[in-house]
Amino acid sequence: MPLSEHEQRILAQLEESLSKEDPRFAKSVRETTVYTHSGRRVRWGAAGFVGGLVLLLVFFASNIEIGMFGVVIMFVSAVVVESNARRMGRASWHDFSRSMRRDVNEDDVLAERPRAIREWWTRHRRPQ
Repeated sequence: MPLSEHEQRILAQLEESLSKEDPRFAKSVRETTVYTHSGRRVRWGAAGFVGGLVLLLVFFASNIEIGMFGVVIMFVSAVVVESNARRMGRASWHDFSRSMRRDVNEDDVLAERPRAIREWWTRHRRPQ
């Protein structure tokens, strides 16, 4: 059910007052998607999995208890990643990857390098 003109006007006034009072919060609300929290949990879960793997590889030969604790961390992290990835669904992976691409600054040297390499390759490639 669409909003009436009066309701749209009130909503616009609320948004404007929010932007004036707390611009950081307004920006975070504007940029946050439904999948932001699940995406953050997927990243933390992946980091936890890597941390558990490191614990396993470093300590398993010398201290089996710490190595097994690494295995438990890996298992819990894998469950967190799987459940949040399932919650995000297939369509949300597009939003998740788009937000990751948005984090890369256009003026960043790392973002410019692959394009420069492709341009150099197309200029110097010999036709066969």
